[in-house]
Amino acid sequence: MTGRVVIDCFSDCLWQYRDGWAVVAVDVIRATTTAMTAVALGRRCIPASSLPDALERAACLERPLLVGELGGNMPFGFDMNNSPAQLARRADVERPVVLLATSGTPLIVNARGADAVYLGGFRNYGALAGHLAGRHERIAVVGAGSRREFREEDQMACAWISEGLLNAGYAAADPNTVDLVGRWSGSPPDACFASNSVRYLRRSGQMEDLEFILAHVNDLSAACVMRYGEVVLAPAAD
Repeated sequence: MTGRVVIDCFSDCLWQYRDGWAVVAVDVIRATTTAMTAVALGRRCIPASSLPDALERAACLERPLLVGELGGNMPFGFDMNNSPAQLARRADVERPVVLLATSGTPLIVNARGADAVYLGGFRNYGALAGHLAGRHERIAVVGAGSRREFREEDQMACAWISEGLLNAGYAAADPNTVDLVGRWSGSPPDACFASNSVRYLRRSGQMEDLEFILAHVNDLSAACVMRYGEVVLAPAAD
């Protein structure tokens, strides 16, 4: 199969990638990293598109853990911020996570309608590219973006996933995809320090999340996929 891969950004591009496409949602700082960390620890993880959606989903669960931020602030009544580092320290893995983020979780939820929806980031770019190759003919790797910026960390993860697919025989669907893969190929993870997302973590005293992200690069051996509204680990033979 000669497939195609394209890199894009922002939820409002998703209408282009419905029938016949698999979508990879990328929000390295921090929604997809938090979601992948949750399921890697054995938790259930349910992304929400909005605050009312998060509260509605939580109401259907036993002892849910409300995790997230809107505009950088933890909503009233939530248990913790959108922090993979904090989540990794918690021992109550039996509690399902309802995850809300300004850009990342709306991207994940609004990608429904595609043939499949995956989560990507620094933690799983290698395993994800290997899982995707040969399973889908057309793949859109989409960064969540923030404040209408396609931020460096998301560009990097999108490029690394796409580079894996190009190496597996896929063709880039447009010149922008070629340019982004070329720009970030071989770059170290800390190249994301130029991002406004990193500046925000510094200003707000949340550098432990950046440290967590940089300490967990390509360490997951399974892809993460949406199934019936939840993030799950995709078996190798799936």
